[in-house]
Amino acid sequence: MILGIESSCDDSSVALLDLNLNLVYHKKISQELEHSKYGGVVPELAARLHTAALPNLIKEIKPYFKDIKAIAITNQPGLSVSLVGGVSVAKALSIGLNLPLIEVNHLVGHIYSLFLNSDESLPLGVLLVSGGHTMILYVDENGDITTLASTSDDSFGESFDKVAKMMGLGYPGGAIIESLSQKSSSDRYKFTIPLKGDKRLEYSFSGLKNQVRIEIEKSIANGSQSSDFADIAAGFQRAACEHIIDKLKKICKEKRFKSLGVVGGASANKYLRAKLLEICDKFDMNLLVAPLEFCSDNAAMIARAGIAKYQKSKFINPKELKISPRSSLGSIYL
Repeated sequence: MILGIESSCDDSSVALLDLNLNLVYHKKISQELEHSKYGGVVPELAARLHTAALPNLIKEIKPYFKDIKAIAITNQPGLSVSLVGGVSVAKALSIGLNLPLIEVNHLVGHIYSLFLNSDESLPLGVLLVSGGHTMILYVDENGDITTLASTSDDSFGESFDKVAKMMGLGYPGGAIIESLSQKSSSDRYKFTIPLKGDKRLEYSFSGLKNQVRIEIEKSIANGSQSSDFADIAAGFQRAACEHIIDKLKKICKEKRFKSLGVVGGASANKYLRAKLLEICDKFDMNLLVAPLEFCSDNAAMIARAGIAKYQKSKFINPKELKISPRSSLGSIYL
C-alpha cells in the first residue's frame, strides 16, 4: 500500500491506499475550530498544530509499516509553514523505514479525488474550485495539463469565506453561506456577474465581493434582519456560481470535453453542482464529482496520485525534495 500525507493548509491528514485502490486507513484532523476565532487560517498556528497532529496520526498506522511500499507527500502548492510539517514527517519515515518517496502536487491530488477507487479516465476537463484556487484545466490522454482559465484575484471558495466574515458568521464560510442561502426565497439582490460579456477567460471575485460588502453595510445601518443576510447570501451565491458557469460555457463552445470533473473543497456546493449538471446536459458531457467527504483537502487523494506515480517509478531523493508555496502544473505524473 501507499502512505499519503497531506498538510498543505489547515488539515492534517494521513491515508493508506492499497495498490488495488482499497482505502485501508484515512483520518483527517481539522483545525477549523482553532482558526475560526481569527476569521481565517493563521499560518504560524497551522504549523504548530500540524507538528502536534501528524506524529499522532503516524502512530496509529504503525502496525501497517511493513506493508507500505512508498510514501506520497504534498510538497506544493500551499502554506510554506504547513507544507514543511508534512514534508519533514515524510522524509523522516522515508529514511527510517527505507521507503521510496513520491512528491505530489496538491492540485493533481484533487484531480485524483475523482478516481479514488478506479483507473483514471483521460482526456478530461477539470473545474477546480477551492479556498485557494479557481481554475479550469484540460488533462489530455497522456496526462499533460493545460490551464485554460484561472482567477486574477480571490478564489471562488475564498470569496465565500470573506462574505461570511463580513457578516460576522465565522470560518470557514462555504457551508455557512450555502446554508444561509437556502433560507431565502427572494431574488431581490441581483449582483452584477463579474466579467460578463468580457472575452477574457479568467475569473475575478473582488468586484462581486465589494458589491456584497456595500449591501451588508447598508443592511446593518438599517438594522438588519436575519432575512436580509439570507437574501444577500443567496444573491451572492447565484452571482458567484453564474460567473463560474459563464466562463465555462465559453470554453465548452470551443473545446468539447467528453467528461468534466469538478474538484476542490468548494465543489461540495450543491447549487454549483446543479448548475454544472445543466451545462453538462447542454454540451453532452459526463459530470464526474468526488465523494463529498473527499472534496476538501485529504490524504486519500494524495495516496491515489502517489499510486499513479509509483506505477511509473516516479520517485525523488529525500535530499532533493523541496516545498513550493506556488504550483507548477505540467502533468499529472510530474
